[in-house]
Parts: sequence; structure tokens; C-alpha cells
Amino acid sequence: MADASDRAMLRRFLLGLAEGMNAAAETVDGIRDTMLAVSRAYGRDDTDILVLPTAIIVQTGSAEEGRVALRSTLTPSFRFDQIAALYALVGQAKRAAIAPVDGIGRLNEIGAMRPSYGWFVRTFGHALLVTGLALLLTPTWQGAVVAFVLGGFIGLAKLVRSQTLQLVFPVFAAFVCALAVFLIAPYVEIGDPIRLLIAPLATFLPGGVLTTGTMELAAGQMVAGASRLVFGLVQLGLLTFGIIAAGTVVGIESSRYLSLAASDPFPWWTAIGGVLLFAVGNFLHFSAPSSTFWWVLLVLFVAYAGQQVGQVLVGSTVSGFVGALAMTPVVLWIASLRHGVPSQLTFLPGFWLLVPGAAGLVGLTEAVGTSEGLEDFATALTSVMSIALGVLIGTALYRVVHRGADEIAAFHIEVPAALAQEEEPPFWARMVPGTPKSIWGARRRKPPETPSEGGAGRGATSDPRPQTPDA
Repeated sequence: MADASDRAMLRRFLLGLAEGMNAAAETVDGIRDTMLAVSRAYGRDDTDILVLPTAIIVQTGSAEEGRVALRSTLTPSFRFDQIAALYALVGQAKRAAIAPVDGIGRLNEIGAMRPSYGWFVRTFGHALLVTGLALLLTPTWQGAVVAFVLGGFIGLAKLVRSQTLQLVFPVFAAFVCALAVFLIAPYVEIGDPIRLLIAPLATFLPGGVLTTGTMELAAGQMVAGASRLVFGLVQLGLLTFGIIAAGTVVGIESSRYLSLAASDPFPWWTAIGGVLLFAVGNFLHFSAPSSTFWWVLLVLFVAYAGQQVGQVLVGSTVSGFVGALAMTPVVLWIASLRHGVPSQLTFLPGFWLLVPGAAGLVGLTEAVGTSEGLEDFATALTSVMSIALGVLIGTALYRVVHRGADEIAAFHIEVPAALAQEEEPPFWARMVPGTPKSIWGARRRKPPETPSEGGAGRGATSDPRPQTPDA
């Protein structure tokens, strides 16, 4: 009974860890590998787990003795401080350094954690994040000021935690931002209006979802990868609908939806300030632990530098591939350090800086609003896949160098024990008299011994007939 209770508690713990990692935007194959490692650490080699973006199934035990636990995962996304606390718990679980019942209590504490900063600081952080991204996308002072104001408004509205509002809020945010930009553009030199819209909507862009889905498809996780890609494209469509609706209200002509080249770009050192503001904004808005800031800043500079090198070497379409390829080994190296940070804390800002979703939103807006944007949208999808491919190749190279190549797992299906005992014995065994299913026939077995009322001794007979006492 105690063993069954321990297994039930371990199943609950594994479900909670997997659900938390799902809320941290981890890939399903990464979640499964981690959960199997945790199960082995607790001495259970007979655990199997199925992870989907919205469901998790854990089985402990083998064959007919197995028990299954199911959890539907609709948890909101974790902040950076919650992700850091979660992966610290995962590290403990991989060493079996915490009891499953205590681990469940710790998971509940992580889910109920309050942000490290108040609403004003987090709102200001989102405004800085948007301003830094605006300096990289459409570098004009007027555009940076507009982006700061819109970023503060969106950051304040995002603090409202409601599942219902989260479904419709991206459309509302896109409509309000587009309406403000389209009304200001004729009177203020803000640069490219379409690209300026990307900055305040950055944290709504499904760049991480699209990239993660592409990585899962490349890893063979077809259900999870396809569902994430569809979800990301639908979210891009909702944002596009908000922009087109605002343009319809203002009376924007179709030609105005085409993105423009920067007329008077800032000096090269402005990009450094943009990356720095982007890092500070992420740190404040997502309540990241203080020990993560410099690591995140390092990854952002590596990703941006790689993207710029790629733009010079191979063009802007697949420049994200070079940036992701340069960023991924650095992210994994930081995660492997004793005092490093979880890879998700550095991956997500890197994704947003490479802006895979931003290009997709620009292309989709042009495709819907004009008749000349389909080529740009196809180019945007190519850039998303190039970033995902860079992450995938970078991850594979790091694992080969760090761990060595793993052998391909053998195909094996376990036969239930009850059926395994009835397997046909080999021919040579059947030739031996007295063996099961022998061709010589089974020997007649004596009936079981019937103990007497006083108990049978060592010399008691096994003859079932009643014994006659000596005269």
C-alpha cells in the first residue's frame, strides 16, 4: 500500500512539473526527457509520459500493473521569476533531493508567487522594452517617443489577469495602436508606420510559438508542432485584423500598408542602446531575478550581432538563422553553468529580438491589405523557419560536443507477464521428458499433501486414502 501511495505521489509531482514547464514554453520533447530523468532519479525506470501542448499523461508501472494520471494544461504563461524558481525545483528533482510531496507544495508556491516589482515598475519596463525594439525596427526619435507611450499603455493593460480578456485583448491592442499610429503618421515623422506598430505589440507576437512549433516538427513531434504553428498563425491573423480594422476606420489606402525603408537611419551605436533598453525592459516587466540580467544581455548581443553578420553574408531573409545559430550554444552553455540561468529565460528574449513574428505580421498585413504582400509573407515564413533551424542545429551541435552522440533506441514492445509465461518453448526443450508441452506427455503428478489434524510430520504419507492404525 505504501509503494502504491508513493507511486501516486510521484505521478502527481511529475504532472505538476510537466505542467509548469509547459507554462514556461518548453518544447514537448524537452519536457518528456526531463520527466523521464526525474523518474529515474527517484528509482522508477518503468515510467512513460506523453506531453501535448494542452494535455499531459503519465504512467507508472509496467504491463498490467501500470497506473495512469492525466492533466489538462491551461495554465497561463509564467513570468521570468516563476521560470527561474521552477527550473531550480527541476534541478532538485533530477537529483531526488526533494520528496515528491514537498515538491508539490513548492509547485503551488511557485504558481502563487507575486511579481518582484509593482505595477508601475512593470509598466515602465514594458515601455522601455517597446522603445528599445522601436530603435531597432524604425530608428527615429519621434517613433521612439510614440512607441514608449504605446508600450506603457499596453504594459498597464496586460497586468489584468483574465482568461477571457486574454483571448480578445491582442485584437483590441492592435486596433488601438494602429489607430494611434495612423492618425499621428501624417503630422509626425515617425518612420515606417507598419514597423512601428510591431514594437508595442512585441509581446503579443507568437515568434516563440512559431519557432518552438517548427523545432517540434523538426524533432518529429507532429501533433504538438502542427498545433503550435496553427495557433501562432491564428494569433498573427487576429493582430492583422486589428490593424486592418483601424486602417478601415481611418481610411488608409491599400498602398499605405506596404513597409517603407528607413529614410534617415540612426548611427550604428543606436542599436547598442536599443538592445540595452530591450534587456532592461524584459528584466523589469517580467520580474526576472537579478542574477539573470547580465546573462540575458549577453545572449541578446550575441543574437543581434549574429543577425547583422547574417544580413551581410546571406541577406535579411535568412539572417535570423545565423543569429539563432550563434545564440543557441551560448544559451545552452549558460544553462549548464553552476550559477547559470535556465535556458528559457535567455531564449525568449532572444526570440523576440530576432523578431520572427514581427516579420510575419508585416507580411500578413501587406498580404491582407494589399495585393502585393504574398511574396513578403512567404519571405516572413522562411525567416521563421530559418531561425528555428538555427536553434535546432545549434542545439544538436552543442549536445554532440558536450555529451557525445547517442545511439538510436531499439524498437521494443513489452509483452504482458501473463502472456509471456504461455510462450511456446523451443523445440529442443520439448524433446526433454517432463518439460512443459513435452512431446512425451506430462508426467502424472501426485495430488497435494493433506495434512492431518495434528499436523503432518516429515515422514507423513501423501496417499490421500485413510490410514488404518496398527493393531
